[in-house]
Amino acid sequence: MTGPHPMSRRALVAAGAAAVAAGATGLPAHAAPSTPDDDTLARPTLVLVHGAFADGSSWAPVVERLQRAGYTVRAVANPLRGLAADAAHVRAVLTSLTGPVVLAGHSYGGAVITEAAAGLAHVKALVYVAAFVPDAGEVLGELADRFPGSELQPALTAVPVTAPDGTPDADLYIRADRFRRVFAADVPAATARLLASVQRPLSASAFGAKATAAAWRTIPSWHLVAARDRAIAPALQRFQARRAHAHTVEIAGSHLPLRSHPDAVTALIRAAARAVTAH
Repeated sequence: MTGPHPMSRRALVAAGAAAVAAGATGLPAHAAPSTPDDDTLARPTLVLVHGAFADGSSWAPVVERLQRAGYTVRAVANPLRGLAADAAHVRAVLTSLTGPVVLAGHSYGGAVITEAAAGLAHVKALVYVAAFVPDAGEVLGELADRFPGSELQPALTAVPVTAPDGTPDADLYIRADRFRRVFAADVPAATARLLASVQRPLSASAFGAKATAAAWRTIPSWHLVAARDRAIAPALQRFQARRAHAHTVEIAGSHLPLRSHPDAVTALIRAAARAVTAH
């Protein structure tokens, strides 16, 4: 795929830094974007990929804010059937789009976008929200264990299933009695109960899969670290952001800032989008 010469990672991150500094960190609850951006340049399409135990509706508060600001948004249905299959699905969506794309991933969705975007010239920026960000050759389960602080593994329950190829597998769920503490500690209790009831399982094979590509090595990235996350250790999130040379903001939130801190998530995605449109 050919197109305009991409700007450098450093230039994109520098452009985004100024935008984020204006308000992505510590945004008050009432500071939701309410009007479109002033620029009239062609904006990127914003593609959002949810993580495990969720669906596209987990992005709803962020989608609402981005659409209010005038962006075209796609919240992709992540199959949650394993890293290779999920990345292939998201990549197919990406290749169907024309024009620049800002690609965001939450939680396990970060690993999916890392593989899906590799080599796609029209994906101009990556946004990671409390996410896994593996390097090529890393196994997701091993990456998760690299730093202490996660309470996810003991909170999981497995339902035996048969994979499409006929081999034994398991679907992983978060136990209902652990869901709020591990996944959504700063979300209202009633909302957390609802999310626990409708959660979608992740194939256990995903944690044993080896990443084959790392798009963040060639595409500029923005990272939101959730400092009170009990699903993906905050120390791991910070490590991943540092090695990606990403512009990083940190919030005092749980693993689900899409729901508890949608203004901060929205601001970070808009910062990446403005960096792309400014070129």
